[in-house]
Amino acid sequence: MTELARKLGPADSLFLVIGSVFGSGIFLTSGLIAADLPSPSLIWLVWLFGGALTLFGAMTYAELGTMFPGAGGPYVYLREAYGDGAAFLYGWTFFWIIGSAGIAALAMGFAEYFGALLPGLSLSRVWASIPVGPLSFTLSSGHVVAIAAIASLSLLNCLGVQSGARFQNGLVFLRIGALVLFIALGVGLGAKPGAANLRPFLPRAPLPGLPAFGAALLAVLWTYDGWYSVSCTAEELRDPRRSLPRALVRGTIAVAVLYLAANVLYSLALPVDRMRGVVRIGEAAATSLFGAGVGRLFAALVAAATLGCLSANILFSPRVPFAMARDGLFFRRLAFVHPRRRVPTTAILAQLAWAGLLCLTGTYESLIEFVTFVLVLFFTATGFAVIVLRRKDPARERPYRVGGYPWLPGLYILANAAIVVSVVFSRPVQALAGAGFVLAGVPAYYIWHARRRPRPPA
Repeated sequence: MTELARKLGPADSLFLVIGSVFGSGIFLTSGLIAADLPSPSLIWLVWLFGGALTLFGAMTYAELGTMFPGAGGPYVYLREAYGDGAAFLYGWTFFWIIGSAGIAALAMGFAEYFGALLPGLSLSRVWASIPVGPLSFTLSSGHVVAIAAIASLSLLNCLGVQSGARFQNGLVFLRIGALVLFIALGVGLGAKPGAANLRPFLPRAPLPGLPAFGAALLAVLWTYDGWYSVSCTAEELRDPRRSLPRALVRGTIAVAVLYLAANVLYSLALPVDRMRGVVRIGEAAATSLFGAGVGRLFAALVAAATLGCLSANILFSPRVPFAMARDGLFFRRLAFVHPRRRVPTTAILAQLAWAGLLCLTGTYESLIEFVTFVLVLFFTATGFAVIVLRRKDPARERPYRVGGYPWLPGLYILANAAIVVSVVFSRPVQALAGAGFVLAGVPAYYIWHARRRPRPPA
């Protein structure tokens, strides 16, 4: 049986974490957060809290990842802690929603900004719209761009894990350099009214309640999504015991610093009243700082950021359905590893097909509405797996131990659980839809479990 190749080094793993997180979200989210938290201090606080929570998660996953450095990351941790059923529900949800819908959303976001640069290839150039039952398949120039981006990056990753890593590493350099330059020029040269935009810096009474803070934090966590990416590729790291925890912790800190710096710049560029509800907050801040002429340049920056994030997600996401299939709990062909390229080509192509279909139907938009709720639900369960495994398997070697145990992972678990409860009360439709899709995997699990073959020895 052909195995995955261990060809990813420390730099590849670090850039994968940064690249999987740093997409268009930082340029789109803060205006929506300002609608829930109308003061600079609260906006900065929720970004700080989201970054700290993500860092706690990264440290928790680092312990699990060095214990079980296999493909699939959280799927493996849930399997070892709770059994095949819990792992299957994660993998089931990841393939159909978390991974593929996220890829579709990134591809469509790239197409939107690419269309702003080349209007002839925009989403508004509709070629055909065909209703099929409750769905409507739409094909436009922008859809072709989105699907072409997914297909090109998928085929690149089929050539070998290093091919995909090198391309996305280059885009990480480009994105970080562009954002740092934007922040530096904005602070140093941009037209700003000084500290006037920061007033009132502290929130006025009455203070936003827990549901408002929870909704804002959910948006922040969606922007941080992908931080666990390197854990899914642990089986392809040359030295996972060292490079995996370093990549998770250092990559998360790097992104958190960039995100906070960007939000400070947004607050300097725009008063909260002008930020509130603005979707393209990065573009609005750039226009305020440098004038309307920067619009196309900023669109190019967001397009590059989105393409880079798409590239990273296409690299790590297929490893989850691959791991499921190898365990006999998903379509068996997805466990195929190319004998020469040493990558799960069938899983990559299956993801390409499903994500491309989601682009055409637009269904990804409705899926994205509750994907973060499902993610946080699984974050809670995976974080608790550290405690379960400390009790269940105390003798197992742990090359990395999460600091501050059990308080730090406990805080991570409690914070995620609180977000889950907050969403249940503030967005019950999203919570019900997300929970319903997870539960729909229960009968599917029993079908695959009944048909599975014995798992090959590790």
